[in-house]
Amino acid sequence: MDNHELQRSMSNRHIQLIAIGGAIGTGLFLGAGKSISLAGPSILLVYIIIGFFLFIMMRALGELLLSNSEYNSFTDIAEHYLGHLFGFLTGWTYWFCWVATGIADITAVAKYIQFWYPDVPSYVSAIGTVLILLGLNLLTVKLFGEIEFWFALIKIIAIILLIVIGLWLIFTGFKSSTGIQSGFHNLYSHGGVFPNGAMGFLLAFQMAVFSFVGIELIGVTARETKDPEQNLPKAVNSIGIRILIFYVLSLLIIMSITPWNKISASESPFVNLFVLAGIPAAAGIVNFVVLTSAASAANSGLFSNSRMVYGLGQTGHAPRQLSKTNKRGVPYPALIFSGVVLFFAAILNYFIPDDVFTLVTTLATIFFIFIWSIILICYIKYRKEDAHLHKKSKLKNPFGVIGSYLALVFFAFVLVILFFAEDTRSALIYSPIWIILLLCIYYINKNRK
Repeated sequence: MDNHELQRSMSNRHIQLIAIGGAIGTGLFLGAGKSISLAGPSILLVYIIIGFFLFIMMRALGELLLSNSEYNSFTDIAEHYLGHLFGFLTGWTYWFCWVATGIADITAVAKYIQFWYPDVPSYVSAIGTVLILLGLNLLTVKLFGEIEFWFALIKIIAIILLIVIGLWLIFTGFKSSTGIQSGFHNLYSHGGVFPNGAMGFLLAFQMAVFSFVGIELIGVTARETKDPEQNLPKAVNSIGIRILIFYVLSLLIIMSITPWNKISASESPFVNLFVLAGIPAAAGIVNFVVLTSAASAANSGLFSNSRMVYGLGQTGHAPRQLSKTNKRGVPYPALIFSGVVLFFAAILNYFIPDDVFTLVTTLATIFFIFIWSIILICYIKYRKEDAHLHKKSKLKNPFGVIGSYLALVFFAFVLVILFFAEDTRSALIYSPIWIILLLCIYYINKNRK
């Protein structure tokens, strides 16, 4: 089959919903209970702070992507500004991030399917999910955008429904069976805004950061976006307000109805709110939402991994055969490779202990921070070396170089916080092994050439 190029097949609505989907992680639905139990009402401030610094990163990424239409993703940006080695490290580290995250997402989908079909073995659901997603992604790039559009739409509808129901409960003076009165007073009348002190507030950052994994996905779709100069700025600029609505407002309403100390750390607070509203199918509704959310994340991971491998093949960081595309612009060898890896990773997950699984997913969080930091470092170099491109940019980063440095300091601060918890501390200790492995592979290949 003749080789072709990636095609600009995704429209504005695809990009807008992919941006929303990337900003609403599965962690919001599942991890919110644990985050609230750690920080109490101050979790709202945690999300605002994280959202602010990630918005700085996304504005930097947006300006970089529009500065050169030939960029396939931020791997090309790293290659350009930091050199061949960092292009290699960035591409394969991002690939590892999504493999690790994919293990969690495929496993989660299988468990959610068992909610309705308990007799179906998890490994059957996991295999089926990978095969379905792989088959759909092999058809057309536009189909990936279409799938993500509907997955993201389900998440948005669920959160909007929660906000509407929550506001109705608050303003009608709803009182639970235990006698708890709904109202905004619950945000400060149960131990204050910082009920667990500074340490509880700080420890919540680790869990909350994981909720934002995938926010940079727009940076992988750039080459396949119709009219990127118009559509990318819209998607990037709307991220801030979406974080405020989908994270801050939804959790504010949840804690106004159910005091933070009454919310279970192991259960989704979204389920509890639907139950309080008297919706008998609450568990089924939320199960459907988190299932599509996990499937969306797995789908995004498969897409981004295939595009990363495609880009690595083009720059010589992976076998050239992986940079081929079919006549529909789908990088099918890279997609099949990524699907096979995800398939074996999902199967492997059933044979490793939970503590190893936790270690792998925490490593993914650490490496996502690495990727976000690389984007900011590239932006700083871009401003120094290509000031003329910044002057004529249609999406200037308003936070500039100073904002980028502040965001880098914040990411370093999050990594320091990871030392406070035992499971995340061990992940930090092991994380250099991946970078050392990549460096060895890079220099071995370089010497061979």
